[in-house]
Amino acid sequence: MTAQLSDALPLNNGTELKNRFMLAPLTNLQSGADGVLSDDEYQWLTYRAEGGFGLTMTCAASVQHSGVGFPGQLGAHDDRHIAGLTRLAAGIKAHNSHAVVQLQHSGMRAQPDYCSGVPQCPSDDEETGSKAMSDEQVQALIDDFVAAAERCQKAGFDGVELHGAHGYLLSEFLSPQYNQRDDRYGGNAENRAQILWEVIEGVNKRCGRGFSLGVRLSPERFGQRTAEIRDLAGALLIDERLDYLDMSLWDLTKPAHDEEFEGQSLLEIFTELPREGVALGAAGKLYSAAQCQSALDQGLDFVMVGRGGILHHDFPDRAIADPEFVMADLPVTREHLRQERLGPPFIDYMASWKGFVAD
Repeated sequence: MTAQLSDALPLNNGTELKNRFMLAPLTNLQSGADGVLSDDEYQWLTYRAEGGFGLTMTCAASVQHSGVGFPGQLGAHDDRHIAGLTRLAAGIKAHNSHAVVQLQHSGMRAQPDYCSGVPQCPSDDEETGSKAMSDEQVQALIDDFVAAAERCQKAGFDGVELHGAHGYLLSEFLSPQYNQRDDRYGGNAENRAQILWEVIEGVNKRCGRGFSLGVRLSPERFGQRTAEIRDLAGALLIDERLDYLDMSLWDLTKPAHDEEFEGQSLLEIFTELPREGVALGAAGKLYSAAQCQSALDQGLDFVMVGRGGILHHDFPDRAIADPEFVMADLPVTREHLRQERLGPPFIDYMASWKGFVAD
């Protein structure tokens, strides 16, 4: 029998989530230019915890100043961020929601002001002006991911997720398009994933297994090869150092783009993989209780909800209470989003998405 949305989700490390809903990590542009938590970001996230998410995840939080990728990005790269993170962790956990920070470096997509106009990349990239990282810079990056995780743990968070998706720096290392290195971090798929494995090992050693650890991957786009990401996912799903793998699929019904997987949906490529205690979830156009339950029926252990969580802070509570629940129709008014505790920068950002906010 497949899991129900209301079922608790046991993690590898002995933690248990109260249900199968995780809030997807969502860019919201609401914190300070220095990465310090704002009241708007605090309200937005704690209201989702209050609305029933079993796990509430922050937006991508920077692990280095030079890796900041968008205005108002939450920071985890400096001790000045600890006070805000401490407040946020307590606010999320007050609602019995597992509190997680997503850790990220924007790589070639870093904001020029934060990286002196020279973004870091596994290899030189002419289009963005990014420069290849030295071995010393790679080691520093690994150390900074681990230090950011330790900062989050010190602040009271339950765990972190490593952002290896969406063409950001870890994803760039995985990509044969952007990673042309000839050292141990480049070449074949195993070498290109080496940096991710070293971060996983470092976080485990520094924070201990009581601190939950997840990874997010993209199966295609951003220079990724689906077969390589499938093989990496297969290795992650049997690794006892991890608790969950979060696949960013954009649309759970989408057929695989790669010809090698013709006739298969992206979802089934990953749900067919063996798992040893590592939970598998995905994000991608989950707008109703029925769609979320169908995702579990098709083999996922949990669902990542993004837009539905923007429009309804209590999406999980509503979906569990009513199998017929469907997300509100778009576009919605700015007032609706204010009621859902999005701050002005987040509402303006959503207004830049076609058809999301009424004129």
